[in-house]
Amino acid sequence: MDLLPALPALPTSLTEPDGSAVIRVLGYNIRSLRDDEDALARVIRACAPDLVFVQEAPRFFRWRKHAARLAAKCDLVVLGGGATAAGPLLLCSLRAFVERTEDVLLPLTPGLHRRGFATAVVRFGAARVGLVSAHLSLDRAERVDQAGLLMDRLAAMDVPYGIAAGDVNETPDGPAFGRLATGLRDCRTVAPWGGEHTFPARGAERRIDAVFVTGGVEVLACGVPAGLAGVEAADLAAATDHLPVLAVLRLPAPAPQP
Repeated sequence: MDLLPALPALPTSLTEPDGSAVIRVLGYNIRSLRDDEDALARVIRACAPDLVFVQEAPRFFRWRKHAARLAAKCDLVVLGGGATAAGPLLLCSLRAFVERTEDVLLPLTPGLHRRGFATAVVRFGAARVGLVSAHLSLDRAERVDQAGLLMDRLAAMDVPYGIAAGDVNETPDGPAFGRLATGLRDCRTVAPWGGEHTFPARGAERRIDAVFVTGGVEVLACGVPAGLAGVEAADLAAATDHLPVLAVLRLPAPAPQP
């Protein structure tokens, strides 16, 4: 088998005695499941994620059934999103205690695709965290506006920590990516691990997908995974047209109340 070269081992998911939690977060554009779904499921399972921030989830006929089938293949459950969020989807492991979910449709620009956010508030151990999965516009001006709306949405959740992941549709030198990286932290720049470029999956040459976090979240590693157990090099190219971004994060427990 043509296996990818191994990378330094990542920390495993765990809940610490004080209620802090180490979690694995995966951002992935799955191109509406139009490629090799079994290869996609193998990649996701091998990453052992606690949360998957999906972009381009199925949005049309029996979309809920398709999302549930993918989740089941990956030993996960559907948290929220899908067609009701115009494409972004959230999946989670049973470690996550779900407080609430909300699918958000963004203002529609005539002539452009409808965009939205899949959002949720969950808890791992004693740490509460807000989540936003997003797929920003192909239009430059609209992307910048949507980056601001994303940060506003994350701030409005009123939780100690926030995680946003998605397909930004531009590289880090673009204005929307820069706006996100200024208001949040780009995990890849904090603790680089694995590969950098995410698109296209065959011969990736651009980084247009990313995981961002708010202050207080400890970033242990972030990048395109390689050397995954049971995953052939061809699987990453066959699964979809993007490569996944895997981040390992530590969410500190809240300080005791006096």
